[in-house]
Amino acid sequence: MTTLLKQVKIADNQSPFNGKIKDILLENGKIISISDNYTNKVEQTIQVDGLTVAPGFVDPFVHFCDPGLEHRENLQSGADAAQQGGFTTVFTLPNTLPVVDTKSQVTYIKQHNETLPVNVLPIGAVSKKVEGKDLSEMIDMHSNGAVAFSDGLYPVQSTLLFLKALQYVKAFDGVVIQMPIDKSLGSLGLMNEGILSTKLGLPGIPAIAEELIISRDIELLRYTQSKLHITGVSTAKGIAMIAAAKKEGLHLSCSVTPYHLFFNEEDLNDYNTLLKVFPPLRTKLDQASLLKAVEEGIVDCISSHHIPQDWDGKTIEFENAKAGIACIETSFASIKDVLPNLSNEKLVALFSSNARNIFNLPAHSIIEGNDAELSLFTDKQTTCLTKKDSKSKSANSPFWDIKLKGKVIGTYTKGKLYINH
Repeated sequence: MTTLLKQVKIADNQSPFNGKIKDILLENGKIISISDNYTNKVEQTIQVDGLTVAPGFVDPFVHFCDPGLEHRENLQSGADAAQQGGFTTVFTLPNTLPVVDTKSQVTYIKQHNETLPVNVLPIGAVSKKVEGKDLSEMIDMHSNGAVAFSDGLYPVQSTLLFLKALQYVKAFDGVVIQMPIDKSLGSLGLMNEGILSTKLGLPGIPAIAEELIISRDIELLRYTQSKLHITGVSTAKGIAMIAAAKKEGLHLSCSVTPYHLFFNEEDLNDYNTLLKVFPPLRTKLDQASLLKAVEEGIVDCISSHHIPQDWDGKTIEFENAKAGIACIETSFASIKDVLPNLSNEKLVALFSSNARNIFNLPAHSIIEGNDAELSLFTDKQTTCLTKKDSKSKSANSPFWDIKLKGKVIGTYTKGKLYINH
């Protein structure tokens, strides 16, 4: 099918047409032409006021709960929600039943890709059964399509095991992803440790629980000269340590979540279980430091940490509620809202090109003859997602019914155009 994207602004630093308004002709998954005014007959035309086109968005840390936890999310519903959020590629966590720690589990996820509206790439577990004891079959998983390695929601606590993992992935130029939390300091906490946690009577998770793991992992990275991506950074000191390490030239990258940029611990005054997350929401100072780090380019990626939970997991006392937010559908709009002056070039770097570089994915630059994997958005409209409109199976999002700046119009991937309604 021939598709014409009419008078769209191209946001792609690798394209000679970056920043220009053009007509883009797509056919059979390819960019056929980029011109000022395409006049030949086409089968479908998309023309939206202020429409911007970028290389497809990538989310490197989502939980689609499949196999084994499909009552919360499955590959189809997760992929539909990701497409709604403007993503064309996502990395799904290994914290399933069974765990993605063998090539057969990697293959299970890869086999579903043909029918999904986004590319769902499996993250292989670092350790068997994500127990943090023995290394998994990483080479086999890599050979069969694992995009990176992480124990996901159960960050590796063993220094020796994490050292071995960093050394092991060097054999195939792989990347280890770590969510930084020292469980011995943070396992009993429910929110950020501080004056507010004391006031609310909730046990706290100290910032040092995150910063100790970041410090340790940077030292191990320096020793191994491997590749490490730290995700879900939430503290000012943590992001400062990462910035300093990056200046050394280490192969270190990081991502932050939309909700750590949008909310802070003060939003928990009413014990809203939808805002119970891990790592927890931190102070206003931490939030401001993260926002500044995004603007300055210290943060490489926005990662939604889309963690679906069922109704019972959130409609309960704060102490017993499960952590996590299902927010992949509002990830882009929430960043546009909280950082309205961020340029399209920086947005595309955060949502697409940086992740593609870090994890060795195809660039999909907007150039004639290239494969087309595109995200379409506009600044001229707003997003206000409701439970009724959500594609996710779970409704654990604090972003419901909030009017956010910017709107994802659709995506183009696998030779097909998906338009959001």
